[in-house]
Amino acid sequence: MILSDLDLHLFNEGTHRRLWECLGAQPLAEGGVRFAVWAPNASAVYVLGDWNEWGEGLRLEPQASSGIWAVVCPTAQPGHRYKYSVADAAGQHTMKADPMAQQTECPPSTASVVPWPVPYEWGDGSWMSGRSHAPGTPLRIYEVHLGSWRWGVNGYREMGEALADHVCAMGFTHVELMPVAEHPFGGSWGYQVTGYYAATARFGTPHDLKHMIDTLHRRGIGVIVDWVPAHFPKDDWSLAHFDGTALYEHSDPRQGEHPDWGTLVFNYGRTEVRNFLVANALYWLHEFHVDGLRVDAVASMLYLDYSRPVGGWVPNREGGRENLDAIDFLRELNSVVQVEAPTAMMIAEESTAWPKVTQPVEHGGLGFTHKWNMGWMNDTLGYMEHDAVHKRWHHRELSFGLLYAFSERFVLPFSHDEVVHGKGSLLSKMPGDDWQRFANLRALYAWMWAQPGAPLLFMGAEIAPFTEWNESQGLPWHLLEHAPHKGVLELIIELNRLSREWPALYERDHEPMGFQWLDADDAEHSMYALLRWGYAGGKAVACIANFTPVPRTGYRLGLPWPGTWDVLLDTDSPAYGGSGFGFQLEPRRYEATPDVPWQGQRDSIVLDVPPLSVIWLGSSRP
Repeated sequence: MILSDLDLHLFNEGTHRRLWECLGAQPLAEGGVRFAVWAPNASAVYVLGDWNEWGEGLRLEPQASSGIWAVVCPTAQPGHRYKYSVADAAGQHTMKADPMAQQTECPPSTASVVPWPVPYEWGDGSWMSGRSHAPGTPLRIYEVHLGSWRWGVNGYREMGEALADHVCAMGFTHVELMPVAEHPFGGSWGYQVTGYYAATARFGTPHDLKHMIDTLHRRGIGVIVDWVPAHFPKDDWSLAHFDGTALYEHSDPRQGEHPDWGTLVFNYGRTEVRNFLVANALYWLHEFHVDGLRVDAVASMLYLDYSRPVGGWVPNREGGRENLDAIDFLRELNSVVQVEAPTAMMIAEESTAWPKVTQPVEHGGLGFTHKWNMGWMNDTLGYMEHDAVHKRWHHRELSFGLLYAFSERFVLPFSHDEVVHGKGSLLSKMPGDDWQRFANLRALYAWMWAQPGAPLLFMGAEIAPFTEWNESQGLPWHLLEHAPHKGVLELIIELNRLSREWPALYERDHEPMGFQWLDADDAEHSMYALLRWGYAGGKAVACIANFTPVPRTGYRLGLPWPGTWDVLLDTDSPAYGGSGFGFQLEPRRYEATPDVPWQGQRDSIVLDVPPLSVIWLGSSRP
């Protein structure tokens, strides 16, 4: 036997937590490389590679009844390319990339690469020991597609330095990288993965990606990576029908194929497949020091009838539409991560009202730490797209999300999905002339940062491009030479700075007691007012929003205590490209007195609210 009995037992049991150290290509200290691959229905498996110029393959031997084949090749070395020749039950051979490869050729080439055994020397010990996703810690996320973030910045290492500079300057706490696992088609943005254990070779080696993450950590920036366990592409050289049978996928296309995406669905009921995926999550968390995984397309996993016609899906054993195997897998995944990497985030992109996504597994939940709030995103953008004269008829769209805002731990996403495929940029969604569009966008961002939940912005949103994102082009950074675009960037910087200085804006994001409406009913004027509370004895922030181009003079705002309330933020400030309405008042502060109770508060002030603007006021409890 080449593999140990324990390794074989743990894999077949589905509990091998470091599967990447068992399967795949493993360079040996005494020389040569051990190859091991799971292909239980194959009649034979050979490995071919650079060590003999892709000549006659070396036959792998079955490892007991585990379904794993293995061999030691004494002439293979790190850096050699290789593939498996897998013979099905009829003896028909297909060349396959290694499902457990930790390194690959750069696409469009598809061979696997024997990894170098030299460990990466990390310098982020302080970050790793101090990181936390506990409630009460700030979370502000900048989503990035590495291939199009900035032309002229090449490779993981160079991008790490440039990205750290930009993100630090803006004040975000984390970056979220769109998938970095290997994928053959760049137009999939990484969401059709063929190499689950391999960092894409487009930007360098696995060590280069580790260096990038290390750089971000040493600059105080967390790293979240998009992870795709919902589906995989049909490429014949990859996972599809790996040993001549539906090994990783369901054999029934009503369960094993995604009609929307033309991809295959993992068989979550198969023990070894679940082990492959759970171990993969741990691989990125342990080997790459990733701080969290954003799990893509969770809704498609939870429902057997997801995007399927009547008669095009198979009910579960109880006759329902829930995918019980996928539910069990997600609970197992999050339970294992909680034990193995307790300070890591697990974020669900889940677009339905599935209950308890972020509740613990032991309480009947799925066990994620956070969930993308897709409902809030759709309602908010839908409201903002209406012309001001029509907003009064859609007033509840902007406040509806607060009815469920504390049912989960939410991330508020304006992601890449909202600025592609003809949807236009965020700026282009805003109504009115150019001045009104920029004013609306600034107001949208300040409103977003004042809501309970962690804001997420896709790259480029900070420079307000007129056109939607195109992955084959770089972002139009030249726009920062123009004042309105530069003003939006300055606003984002200030929003993040104030979020750090005023804990009321984040520390009770998941508690109903941290939020209070002052006025959510002024549909006639499209005005809103709210309070964000810190913990007892802390500070409070009041937010006033005017979503019409009409100034509101003499607006009375209720406040919870007397004394000085400073203007922390005004999106109409000339510094951000605004008109400067009301800036004749210096210093910009108000004294609240108990003379006129208002909006359920014992004190109040009167102020002028600029057009298409959001104002924040802050005060410490006297």
